[in-house]
Amino acid sequence: MITAVLCLLLLFALISLGLPVFLSVASAVVVFLIASDGWPLTFPQQMIAGMSNFILLALPLFIFAGGLMNAADISGRIFRFARALVGFLPGGLGHVNVVTSMFFGGLIGTSVADLAGTGSIVIPAMKDDGYPADFACALTASSSGIGPMIPPSSPMILYAAVTGTSLGALFLAGVIPGVLLGLSQMAIVAVLARRRGWKAFAPFSLREIGRSARTAMLAFGMPVIIVGGLVFGIFTPTEAGAFAAVYGMVIALVVYRSLNLVDLYRVAVRSVTLTGEVMFIVGVSVSLGRALAGARVPQALAEAIDRVVIGDSVHMRLFAIIILAIIAGMVLDPLIPIVVPIVLPTVLLFGIDPIHFGIIMVTTVVIGQVTPPLAMTLVVGAKIGRVDVFDALKANTPFLLGMIVFLIVLVFVPEIATWLPSVLMN
Repeated sequence: MITAVLCLLLLFALISLGLPVFLSVASAVVVFLIASDGWPLTFPQQMIAGMSNFILLALPLFIFAGGLMNAADISGRIFRFARALVGFLPGGLGHVNVVTSMFFGGLIGTSVADLAGTGSIVIPAMKDDGYPADFACALTASSSGIGPMIPPSSPMILYAAVTGTSLGALFLAGVIPGVLLGLSQMAIVAVLARRRGWKAFAPFSLREIGRSARTAMLAFGMPVIIVGGLVFGIFTPTEAGAFAAVYGMVIALVVYRSLNLVDLYRVAVRSVTLTGEVMFIVGVSVSLGRALAGARVPQALAEAIDRVVIGDSVHMRLFAIIILAIIAGMVLDPLIPIVVPIVLPTVLLFGIDPIHFGIIMVTTVVIGQVTPPLAMTLVVGAKIGRVDVFDALKANTPFLLGMIVFLIVLVFVPEIATWLPSVLMN
């Protein structure tokens, strides 16, 4: 047990020193095996077993599909549609920012890719319209967090692979929380717009809504068909990923003609690189989780939580796990494949629904991406907007507090996540 704790401390120390995550995790596992007289060959065997999960075949396909949609200038079409829908509201461009991320995030599935696709359009537009640059960057970084909530979602694929949870159920479970998170951010924008006198961006026009919807309609087909196919048993997750990749190529190369073969090659190379990094992290994280399970760390964690939590409240126990996950998320990226194997046995001991917990973990990932010291999406947003990261962090305070409130509500009302899959998949 002491050896396991020391290895965890070593893991966080190596990450804090700037060592790549996969190398940090691998080093911690190797040190644990050596210190505990474990059989060294179990490490590569467990890595291979962790990466051999069939559902992980969907990951590179969805990453490739998201890269295609990102490179094919889909964000511009979605921005125009969002502008027609909500640009007439006070603080119009702020609302357009959130709605664009809700739509585009549903196509891309990751925060950073959403931010890269929409940030270069929305942030300059908000600055030109008189919004403070730090606010524009903060809002764009926070709204990009909606991407992992709305299917298809890369963090959900990783969670399904690590836990064995139904990916279709997870995709459905993220729809309502993703929409509610977006609406909460729009509510914050509305309050700030009233205080600061931000005006509407564009007049309301049914003709413009119809025209912009026609140009963006095909892009919206991807998440609808994928989720529908998974729910009604038409696709397996891997087949859904393959469909998404082919659908993205057809739209980018044939319909919109916004991508050439050179661009396609670059998207493929980036997708392969990202997939390799994530898969290696999944493999070493599974090995770490099994090593810690063998050292009875989950049972010790459960006992520690029972000592700290007053009474017999599942909610308070869940909050204790969430706090641990948020602290880990401040320094770990990606969070799910590293943390979930450690805490999942404890979650199951407490009788927490794995689908509900999956959406909580994805929300925790979103919060971690805008929380120091990493605050990855805020750093990217600040670079796009050319503002100081600390100014963006301060401007993001209302949205960070809003996410925390949303997470608390999600903990106490699990039906927000579990209702839709229970209705459509039973």
